[in-house]
Amino acid sequence: MLGSYSRGFWLMCLSSFLFFLSFNLLLPELPDHLTRLGGGEYKGFIIALFTLTAAVSRPFSGKLTDTVGRIPVMVFGSLVCFVCGFAYPWALTVGSFLLLRLLHGFSTGFKPTATAAFVADIVPAAKRGEAMGLLGVTGSLGMAAGPAFGSWLAEHFSLNVMFYCSSAAALLSVLVQGTLTETLPKTQRRRFSPALLKLNWRNDIFEPRVLAPALTTLLCLFPYGAVLTVIPDQSRLLGLVGPTKGLFYICYTAASLVVRLVAGKASDTHGRVPVLRWSVGLLALGLAVLVWSPSVPVFLLGAIIFGVGTGLNSPTLYAWTIDLSHPERRGRGVATMYIALEVGIGLGALLAGWLFSNQAAHLPWVHAASLTSVLVALAYLLLGVRATPPGPQYAAQVAEALAVAAPEEIV
Repeated sequence: MLGSYSRGFWLMCLSSFLFFLSFNLLLPELPDHLTRLGGGEYKGFIIALFTLTAAVSRPFSGKLTDTVGRIPVMVFGSLVCFVCGFAYPWALTVGSFLLLRLLHGFSTGFKPTATAAFVADIVPAAKRGEAMGLLGVTGSLGMAAGPAFGSWLAEHFSLNVMFYCSSAAALLSVLVQGTLTETLPKTQRRRFSPALLKLNWRNDIFEPRVLAPALTTLLCLFPYGAVLTVIPDQSRLLGLVGPTKGLFYICYTAASLVVRLVAGKASDTHGRVPVLRWSVGLLALGLAVLVWSPSVPVFLLGAIIFGVGTGLNSPTLYAWTIDLSHPERRGRGVATMYIALEVGIGLGALLAGWLFSNQAAHLPWVHAASLTSVLVALAYLLLGVRATPPGPQYAAQVAEALAVAAPEEIV
């Protein structure tokens, strides 16, 4: 299995690991850091502002990915992480810190959009689910290592060292991207100009063909924003401090990683929608456990179940989105899905911050709201979406339909 992928694919996986390591290094320490700056009541904005600019920048990154190229867009996203890592030590007021979180969001607005398009270019349609699973494994490794490593750096050295290490990881990601070969055909490439930043809703912002995976993404990622917002406080209330503060993230990400390795190609074999139904059911079960988590073992069990659901859910959504995207509009199709992702995460973070309000008794309310969102997604997948055949057959059906339609006819 592993030997069937190209050198470019594995280099992209390495770049993805370093990129996710970069900004996940910061997550466990930022809520306490903001509290020390005097902005404890703004914890929900740590994630919400980050996702706001990520969502706003998706239409631009999608269009630029399809016109300027995959690699330039990836490099820009990683460079934002590099610059922001160096800027955090100088953000000494609540306002400057929140502004920096707003700017930092441009990183995930650009890098993952171009990454997904690049991988789709070099991987056969019959292996998309598996490839997205493997790409997700490397991203998950960065997400798992980041919180634990960041907390260790902050405890044994300083917050500033943590910030600078985040910046260094982003720079390494840029260097890896510099070894890749552009996959956007030369006939489609254009030199960047400000005119390319002018967007048209019908052509550049929303890709209607990916509405179903986008809506599912929004509903399933709402809990992720909520979890990121309250888990540091919930961990501390359960006695997980110091090096153990990141245990939830480690259990969640490790479970997600294992599932991606074992079941990454599940949607290639059984179909996108059937796998999504099972994955969303597992997300709901994990959140139900978190609603009632009076002890560390129950808390971490919820993390594991939620991680298993995510491990099935994420690569399947990516593969489903790419299946439905026209090759000449692949970046924009992926961007539409990512806009839904950022909106879901941002809304989840804002609602979690409002519901929680630094009151321990309110934590179950946050997880109950997340559970409601996931149950709506499950109802939609069961009642509102027709089950698709296995991935390769589905991709072939979509490709056949696209072959008889010009790009402007399928907008």
